[in-house]
Amino acid sequence: MTQAPNIVKPRLYQLAASYAARAHNHQYRKDKKTPFVAHPYRVAMVLRDIFGCDDEVAICTALLHDTIEDTRTDFDDLHKRFGRKVADCVACMTKNMLLIEEEREVDYDARLASGPWQARIVKLADVYDNGLDLTRPGMRRKCIERCERALALSEGDTDREVFVAARAAVQELLESLRIEKVKP
Repeated sequence: MTQAPNIVKPRLYQLAASYAARAHNHQYRKDKKTPFVAHPYRVAMVLRDIFGCDDEVAICTALLHDTIEDTRTDFDDLHKRFGRKVADCVACMTKNMLLIEEEREVDYDARLASGPWQARIVKLADVYDNGLDLTRPGMRRKCIERCERALALSEGDTDREVFVAARAAVQELLESLRIEKVKP
């Protein structure tokens, strides 16, 4: 009797990368040249290569973090395809556009603070990538504020080693943004 070959299934993060590419199809970054999906891919790479985080939920969240907010994707789509943990993390990273901006930001920070740790580390990777990808001078101040907020939200995450590298990288980026800001 011959044994059936083992079928190799794609990893969850591979499915998330494909889903993100389809969901963000025809979207571009603010420079109007770079396909938007480059951002979530870079966020996942920052998470893994710079922060040293190989948590599957975190990597999937990085790849999918803008899908609910910026595409036709909803929570149920992510829950069905990637499970509750990933869907919950992406939901934590999704701003409630039903609120006015001031209330929206307070709500967003509160959900990130009380959400899974993976959402906070992905937020650190998100602000890190955005800080390296500034296309307009006026974006620097907002990026500095976002870095400071992400660092503040992750202050209590001292029980996970990956936050040490993540916070150090974002802090270093923040300092370089502040130095560039004061250059004549």
